[in-house]
Amino acid sequence: MNYRVQDADLSVLSQTMAQCCKNIKETVQLLASRHKDIHGSVSKVGKAIDRNFDAEVSAVVAETVWDSPERQKYLSETIVEHLYRQGMLSVAEDLCQESGVVIDMSMKQPFLELNRILEALRMQDLRPALEWAVTNRQRLLDLNSTLEFKLHRLYFISLLNGGITNQLEALQYARHFQPFASQHQRDIQILMGSLVYLRHGIENSPYRSLLETNQWADICNSFTRDACALLGLSVESPLSVSFASGCMALPVLMNIKQVIEQRQCSGVWTHKDELPIEIDLGKKCWYHSVFACPILRQQTSESNPPMKLICGHVISRDALNKLTNAGKLKCPYCPMEQNPSDAKQIFF
Repeated sequence: MNYRVQDADLSVLSQTMAQCCKNIKETVQLLASRHKDIHGSVSKVGKAIDRNFDAEVSAVVAETVWDSPERQKYLSETIVEHLYRQGMLSVAEDLCQESGVVIDMSMKQPFLELNRILEALRMQDLRPALEWAVTNRQRLLDLNSTLEFKLHRLYFISLLNGGITNQLEALQYARHFQPFASQHQRDIQILMGSLVYLRHGIENSPYRSLLETNQWADICNSFTRDACALLGLSVESPLSVSFASGCMALPVLMNIKQVIEQRQCSGVWTHKDELPIEIDLGKKCWYHSVFACPILRQQTSESNPPMKLICGHVISRDALNKLTNAGKLKCPYCPMEQNPSDAKQIFF
């Protein structure tokens, strides 16, 4: 009898083990199938990198651009300024010590204050930014800035978000809107109208858009833009802009360099401070006026500046020299004849 029970137990155990082995085998096959798909994609990454990236970029780089101590100093100062902008103060201090760059405290202090206020805004604390805006009210008005009103508006909305318990405080804080009534009347009316729905919750009212969370990111951007304008700085770090521009321009330059070498016309691009073709970096990177000569179809430069003729038309200096004949110049756009020496250089 005991033998029969043991045989039955072994039979059940055998079936259980067989089922477990089957399940394990199916799981392993499934994992192998999935790994095969992933492995196929991962194995192509290396080839894609080799195909799309060129490790050797010296062909389009000016080797002597950072040779002079003065240029190295400018580069270090630009990196330090970028670190200050990013709030990486300790890293900036270490770089100053190692590179020997001396940064005046008057340059450092505005970045310290700017980062302190931005950090508070990211924590949804508006008080430091409001104090700064009130202190710089007249300068902000000269820039036609609406930053102070936006800060008061967002503070009022944060009170609304607290519900009916903040109703009295919100009504009292509404007095801050008085100086802005003429310019922001409609916005103020919307804010005051939302008080009617405070008991039922703004999120359940027609004014629910007042509680959108992207307002905090917008106020950080507005503060950064206006603060940089008061400091005479660009909104974006010059180092970030230069790096992004280089990333967009480098593939184009590598391609044109390859074409030049294949066609054996190495003399086409001999000046490393000039680009052989125009590279469109988008409107985001437009910082100053650019003039292209309508005659030679070339962008003017310091060595070939734009020249205004007596008739009012503008051409490049190289075009003026080529059009001069026997000491006389005939404008290519009108029949007026004039002396080339009467042309005046234009500064944009």
